[in-house]
Amino acid sequence: MRKLAIATAAVMACLASGANAQVELKTYADAEGYINAQALTCAQLAGTFQEDADLLTTWYSGWYNGLGKKHFINVGRSKEAEHLTIVHCKEHPDETVIHAIGFVIDEMRTKRGIEISK
Repeated sequence: MRKLAIATAAVMACLASGANAQVELKTYADAEGYINAQALTCAQLAGTFQEDADLLTTWYSGWYNGLGKKHFINVGRSKEAEHLTIVHCKEHPDETVIHAIGFVIDEMRTKRGIEISK
């Protein structure tokens, strides 16, 4: 029992020391409350609360799809893209979120054999 308590304490200490403080999304807003979505970094996305990360990735998805004049949503793919974007961002904290989303979407298209005409 004592070994379990020591192991649990060690794991909790490691988690606590490696944890980054989460901040509210509004932390990244200018004086008027606007966030420059094209300049937001992956580190900033990863540093927000989960609800804020969800909001941001949903907004980016709508923006990205609006550029392509797409008016439909595939909820499963959207959630997959959100997850992959967050994973990519954790691995590339200095990258902008907009670049990470483009990378993930391109990767998803390639995986599915979807070609985009330019």
